[in-house]
Amino acid sequence: MKHASCPLSRLLRIATLSALLGMPLAHAADDYSEITQLLRAGKAQEALVKADQRIAANPRDPQLRFLRGVAQADTGKQADAIATFTKLTEDYPELPEPYNNLAVLYANQNQLDKARAALEMAIRTNPSYATAHENLGDIYAKLAGQAYNKALQLDATQANSLRPKLALIRELFSADAKATASKVASSTRAPAPAPAAAPTPAPAPAPAPAVAPQAAPAAPADTPAPAAAPKAAASSNTEKDVAKAVNAWAAAWESQDMNAYLGAYAKSFRPQNQPSRAAWEKERRERIVGRAKITVGISDLRVHVDGDKAQARFRQQYSSGSMNVSSRKTLDMVNQGGHWSIVRESTGG
Repeated sequence: MKHASCPLSRLLRIATLSALLGMPLAHAADDYSEITQLLRAGKAQEALVKADQRIAANPRDPQLRFLRGVAQADTGKQADAIATFTKLTEDYPELPEPYNNLAVLYANQNQLDKARAALEMAIRTNPSYATAHENLGDIYAKLAGQAYNKALQLDATQANSLRPKLALIRELFSADAKATASKVASSTRAPAPAPAAAPTPAPAPAPAPAVAPQAAPAAPADTPAPAAAPKAAASSNTEKDVAKAVNAWAAAWESQDMNAYLGAYAKSFRPQNQPSRAAWEKERRERIVGRAKITVGISDLRVHVDGDKAQARFRQQYSSGSMNVSSRKTLDMVNQGGHWSIVRESTGG
């Protein structure tokens, strides 16, 4: 998390620009640029008034709501900003930026566990979101510093052995915080796979002995060859069945056919952000039924099948009214009686 050398407003604006660049502008560019310019000029109160005026006409516009959260934070209305960003994560869970800004606000209140949870959600939504990785590194370092302080208080006899480590933690929050935070953030990422070693050339075969033909007699002429081609064809057909199920799920979503849409999910499906399947179904009905025209585009679809299990990875282009979001989607599926059903759904990656 940025420290005193990088004010909250600066970090929030970085995330604002990221959100605006990552989503097509649904209204005239002036609707957003005017508010953004006011924020850059330090006129947060005027920016908040403008944002509220625009939202009155476009209450679901995620970019306007995001800018309002930034203005609320800059005017010291921390609780209002937290409420704004929290509602954005509920309405648009595929966007990582609101989670990041929630973490900044929680960290300013020293609610580090909440900040960590928000950043982990941002990274789960978009594993390549560098800002969240950097900020999570800062949070881990801060939590480590608190843990060392607690250890010193609980066991004074270990003070001498713990002090060098504690000093090291303090180093992370002085001098060049940004550089050290990047190093800590890098340690939280999964290590990149090592490059594959170049294959070792096989040694040249030794001259075959004169009796070699007798050592390995040829198979009888009528010995059948392995049926590799039929297996490959069966695998190809299975992948096509999975792809067909994915496209049927998207078509049901577009047509707002909730019976077909919910039927695409297995009974064992467990939603990530809802307490129960019933709550999730209710939330999905509210967000789908009665909407303006919905378009769900599927591209770059890649299917991997392993027996009765499959994973479909693709880019999803969702649009409805002024909302237009492109994201990576992964569906884990199982074959149930010849029908491929979704057991897990995740965004990002």
